Parts: sequence; C-alpha cells; structure tokens
Amino acid sequence: MTAGLVNGLVVAVVATGAAILLFLPGYMRSDGWRATVTPLASIIGSGFLILGPLLTRTYGHMAVGVMVLLCVVAFGFGSAIRFNILELDRRGASELPGPIAALDATASWALAFAYIVSVAYYLRLFGSFAVSLTAVDDAFHAKLVTTAVLAFVGLYGYARGLRALEGLERVSVGVKLAIIAGLLAGLALYAVELASAGTLPINGTPPVTWGTLTIGLGLLVTVQGFETSRYLGAAYDARMRVRTMRRAQYIASAIYVVYILLVALAFPADQVDVSETAIIRIAAVVAPLLPELLIAAALASQFSAAVADTSGGGGLAEELSRAGLPSRVAYLLIAIVAITLVWAADVFQIIAFASRAFAVYYALQSALAACLAWWRPSGRRPGMAALHGAFALFALVIAVFGAPVE
Repeated sequence: MTAGLVNGLVVAVVATGAAILLFLPGYMRSDGWRATVTPLASIIGSGFLILGPLLTRTYGHMAVGVMVLLCVVAFGFGSAIRFNILELDRRGASELPGPIAALDATASWALAFAYIVSVAYYLRLFGSFAVSLTAVDDAFHAKLVTTAVLAFVGLYGYARGLRALEGLERVSVGVKLAIIAGLLAGLALYAVELASAGTLPINGTPPVTWGTLTIGLGLLVTVQGFETSRYLGAAYDARMRVRTMRRAQYIASAIYVVYILLVALAFPADQVDVSETAIIRIAAVVAPLLPELLIAAALASQFSAAVADTSGGGGLAEELSRAGLPSRVAYLLIAIVAITLVWAADVFQIIAFASRAFAVYYALQSALAACLAWWRPSGRRPGMAALHGAFALFALVIAVFGAPVE
C-alpha cells in the first residue's frame, strides 16, 4: 500500500471517529455544547482555509509563534467581553451611567455592521466553493447559490428561532471539526514521513517589514467570532455564556496552533501559494482523499460561520432595540440586507471595512471593560482597568494599521 493510500486511510478513520464522537446524543442535546457551538462556528470560519499557507509563506518557521500571539490577543479581547457579560448581568444595562451606556451601544452598532457584511461574505465564499465543483463555475451562479442559502437561513430563523439555527450549526460544526481532525492527522503523518526520510524543509525567517507587521495586525479578523456569546442572553445565562465562550476559544486556539505548526513544519515556505484554495492543493500532497473532504469542510465552515453571525446579529438587534425588534425578525432582515450586498456591491472590498469594524468593536468593548472595572459599586479594580485599557489601545492600532487578509 502506498504512503498516499495509508495517509488517506488514517484521515478517513480519524475523521469518521471524530464525527461519531461529535454526533453522540449527549453532545447534540447538551446546552453547554449548544452555547459553545455558536462562537466556535464563527471563530473557525473562512480564516482557517487561508491561515496555514498565509502564515507559512509570510513568517516561515516563526508562523506558529505568530499564531500563538494571535490567539493570546484574541483571548485578551475575549476576557474583556466576558468581564462585560458578568458586570452587565450583575448591574443591569439600565443602571449604567450615560457615557458608559453610550460606549456599549456604539460598540454594538460597529459589530452590527461587521456582522451583516460577514454573513454576506461567508456565504459568498460558500457559493464560490459550491459552483467550483460544477460546469457553471462563474460569479452569477455563485451569487444565485448564495442568495438561496441566505434566504433559507433568514426564513428558517424567522420561522423556527434561535434553537433551530443552533441545530443547523451543530451539524455543520460537527462535520467541519471531524474533517479538521482528519486533516491534522494526515498532516502529522506526512510530517513524520518527511522526518523519517530526512527531507523536512528548512524554513527560514523572512525579513520583518512594515508589510509583514500590518499583515499580522490584520490577521485578528481570522480568529474573531467569540463575541457572539455576548448576544445570546435570551437563551443562556451570563455564566453559561462566559464558560462556553472561553471553551470555544480554547478549542479553536488548540486547533489553529497545531494546524499552523504542521503546515509550517511540512511545507517549504517559498513553495506555498497564498489563496483561499491553497490548502486544497497542499492537502492533495498529503492524501488523495483530503481535497474533497476539505471542500466539504470549506462549505461547512462558511455555512456555520454565517449562521453563527446571523444568530449573534439577531440577538444584538433585539438588545439594541430593547426587544422592539425580535431576534426572529432580525434574522430575516439580516438575510435581506446581505442578499442586497451580494448583488449590489463588491463584498471583497467591503470586507476591508468589516475587518476594521471588528477591531473597533474590540477597542470599544475593552474600553467598556476598563470603565466598568474602574467604576464598580463594590470597589474599583485598577489593575483590571489598566489591562483592558491597554487592549483597547492595541485594538485601535489594529483598526488603523491592520491589513485585511480576506
């Protein structure tokens, strides 16, 4: 049996085993897993497809270090949002001083814009991947597919509500995570084969330039998504949202770091292409089965991320309108606006604004956390306030200087 066939068998066995585990009734019915799936689906979205080749090409053997830093920064922003969830739950939004309440509302409006564009972008990629397997591989038919899926998500959310949308997420996230498990197993086995043959590539460190620094700043958008937990208050209590957001970040960080480590270890940086489908070509070298599986994972990634952001956007709309706009209606409105964007605008240009909108949102949420830590009825926490204030300033640097990846 050839090495490629052995690798393919390992990939299939690991992916199947992971799928069986993830679709156990205990997982599918667990409230904890349901609340974890929404942020996890959004974190491991379109960025996963391009991050391995991009980091390897840009940073060489330092790629895994850059990935670790990205996860640490994302966790810092996540800690600010988790602090806000608990503080706002304890105080009540109506008890906030006017300037602090205005800061929170401004952050939410920035996120609302980013969510709508993200949903359109994710499903635009979904349409592109879907038609790439057919004889009608063009932008028009990709937009038709995107429109159909957006209409389905909007109508399904309107008719069935958040729990039903979460059901769609659980299935697509389960498929995606199972395929990712197979991918990591295949990459690990391939790296071991290269090491045994003494043919592991030696990736140097490219020179640090302003361009590589701004790319690193812009990469934050590829690990965002954890903030969706902030707007699921209608379904889960504060402690559940905090616990499951942290869990989602742990799972996503572990997957990203191992993935980047294996890609940077096994492939020469100067031979890695940087594009949305580069990982598909890399996978073909590892095992013949992987490209088809990764296309399925790509479709699942875009769909689950779009559904996650639709869920978060619906909860956000209900909060901003003070329950005047029910989340079910908001799901439908998000789909309608996203469809308009798909047909009327170049989403790949608008995504640059969405990337910055996420950074602005994190800056505002970190600033809110700093204010809440300083003005606490039970006693100020200056260390916490300073930490969140530093993250707010860093998020503004990202918003100004970050080069959007997508």
